[in-house]
Amino acid sequence: MEPGNRTRVKVFILGGLPNTSELPILFFLIFLIIYLLTVLGNLLIFFAILFEAQLHHLPMYFFLCNLSFLDTCLSSVTVPKILAGFIMSGYRTISFTGCIIQLYTFHFLASTECFLYTVMAYDRFLAICRPLNYATLMNRRVCSGLAAGTWLTGSIHATIHTSLTFRLPYCGPNRVDYFFCDIPPMLKLACADTSMNHTVILANIGIVAAGCFMLICVSYVYIVAAILKIQTTQGRHRAFSTCSAHLTVVMLYYGPPIFIYMFPSSSDSTHGVLAVFYTIVTPMLNPFIYTLRNKEVKRALSKWFSGHSVLQER
Repeated sequence: MEPGNRTRVKVFILGGLPNTSELPILFFLIFLIIYLLTVLGNLLIFFAILFEAQLHHLPMYFFLCNLSFLDTCLSSVTVPKILAGFIMSGYRTISFTGCIIQLYTFHFLASTECFLYTVMAYDRFLAICRPLNYATLMNRRVCSGLAAGTWLTGSIHATIHTSLTFRLPYCGPNRVDYFFCDIPPMLKLACADTSMNHTVILANIGIVAAGCFMLICVSYVYIVAAILKIQTTQGRHRAFSTCSAHLTVVMLYYGPPIFIYMFPSSSDSTHGVLAVFYTIVTPMLNPFIYTLRNKEVKRALSKWFSGHSVLQER
C-alpha cells in the first residue's frame, strides 16, 4: 500500500497484563488494593510533611514530598485503565489522542522521578559529606531550583520521545501488546522505519537513566566512606538510616526500566512484569519504606492523626 493511501489508526486496543485473563476479578481486586494503598500512603506522607512546619522546610523532606506526589500521579496514569480492562474488555480501547497523552504523561512523570532520585542522592551527599556547609549549599532557593529543574527536564525528555514516536505513521494493526501506551510496543505498530527512534531510545533513555544511576552510586561511595569515619556507633547508625530508604527505592526503581529500554527486543511478557514492578508496585512500597525507616515521618504522621482526632472529638 502506498504511503498516501494508508488509513491512519484512530483507536488502539491495549493488550492488558499478561497471564491475568483467566481470573480477571481476582486481579481486579489485587490491583485495586495496590492502587488504593499507593494513593493513600503517598498522600498521607505528602500532607503530613506539608503541614508539619519542622519538616517541609528541610530539603530531604521537601524532595520526599515531591516524590510522594509523583508516585501518586505515576500510578494513576496506568492503573485506572488496567482496572477498567479487568471489568470489561471494551474498556481496553484508547483513542489515538489518549494514547499520546498517556505516553507523554508516563514518561514525564517517570523521567522526573528518575532525576529527582539523583537530586535526593546529591542532597544526602551534601548532608553527610559537607555538614558544615549543608545549610548554605542546600538552601530553600537551591532546593526549589533543583526540584523545578527535575520537572522541567522531565517535561523536555517526554516531549522529545512523544514527538518522535507519534511522528511515525500508524496504519494498522492497532493492538498494543502492553498494558499502556509505551514507546517499545508502539514502535512495533509503526508503518515506517523505526531505527532512528530505537537509537534515540538507547541514547536518551538508556544513557540518561544509567547516567543518573551512576551519579547516585558515586554519591553513595562518598557517603559510605564518610559514614565509616564517624566515631560513634549511634552517629553511624543515624547516618545510614537517613540514606537506606532512598537507596532501597533507587534499586527498586532503576533496574527494570534500564532493562526494558536498553533491550527492547525482549519478550513483551518480560517487559510487562518488569513494568508492573516499577510503575505500580514500587510507588506502593515507597511510603512503607520511608515511614518504617524514618522516625521524623512517623512522628509527623502520628501528630497529624492526633490533631485530626482532637478536631473530631470537638
